[in-house]
Amino acid sequence: MSKKIFISVASYQDPLLLETLCSAYQNAENKDNLVFGVCEQADNGINVHSINFKDQIKYELLDPVMAKGPCWARARIQSLISNEDYFLQIDSHTIFAKNWDKILINYHAWIEKCLENHFVISGYPRGFKPNKELDSFKLNTAYKETLGITFREKRMFEDGYYSMQKSFPANTNLPAKGLLIAGGFIFARKEFASLIPYDPKFYFHGEELSIALRLYTNMWDVVHIPRVPLFHLYTDVDNLIRKLHWDPEDEKNRAIKWNELDRLSKSRLGDLINNNLESPFGLGKLRSIKDFGILSGVDLINKKIIDEELATNSFCFEEIQSKFEPFNSVNFEND
Repeated sequence: MSKKIFISVASYQDPLLLETLCSAYQNAENKDNLVFGVCEQADNGINVHSINFKDQIKYELLDPVMAKGPCWARARIQSLISNEDYFLQIDSHTIFAKNWDKILINYHAWIEKCLENHFVISGYPRGFKPNKELDSFKLNTAYKETLGITFREKRMFEDGYYSMQKSFPANTNLPAKGLLIAGGFIFARKEFASLIPYDPKFYFHGEELSIALRLYTNMWDVVHIPRVPLFHLYTDVDNLIRKLHWDPEDEKNRAIKWNELDRLSKSRLGDLINNNLESPFGLGKLRSIKDFGILSGVDLINKKIIDEELATNSFCFEEIQSKFEPFNSVNFEND
């Protein structure tokens, strides 16, 4: 039976939004099984009615002055989920590999046979660069092994409880369990969105760690995979300069400025870590934040680095293997 995928796309003044939607659709094996939830915050939105798969797009266009950050937008999008089987969250500057939908579902099915807990597949995808005409893209397919996520050295607890993250090799070509997630790539059963819903009161900083902590304490695992079948634009290039949320032209008309939203978000991360938030946005009760800290090398509550090498390099990646269906026996049709 065919499986439907709900694709969450939050976009802020992004000239690549249409390319992202078209790339996902055109490169999917089962195009009819895709449902897009799009929250576009822009002066002039895309022309949805001109898209040949418009009936598969649930679209909202908002004045960028009203925008309150990606978490707020992603929370709005999750309310659009219906009878889909899987949930995929991406950024609006993403390019997809051929048959990406079949690849991700195959990954998920294999991992599901190996793990007892609920899980999400996440990580920082490899990058791409567009040409000047924005009609072709150079994909970075060089690295084939599994990329996990660790904390970034010299950027831990740099502003209260907030720490930066980085992509880091998990030293395996098999899927591996980790702890940290990337907001620009989350793939899971659709229940993730109802059991660990996005907190709209987060802004940008704190988004990823807050989700990771809620997953861990609710007994969800995070899995990193090799050769993620989508690619992310990590830096603005000269021909693709775009407004960001703190652009002065939009910012001057906002009642709540971006730096205040950022301050409130980082404060909310502290409330989460100290277990001061209620359900559904608080910590779970099935695993402790203290154990998360021991595994990751940080004391989150006291804002102390216990083991910097563990936190930023070696980390606690755990290779996943199956005695019944070896990973290399599965055809993932990936690069």
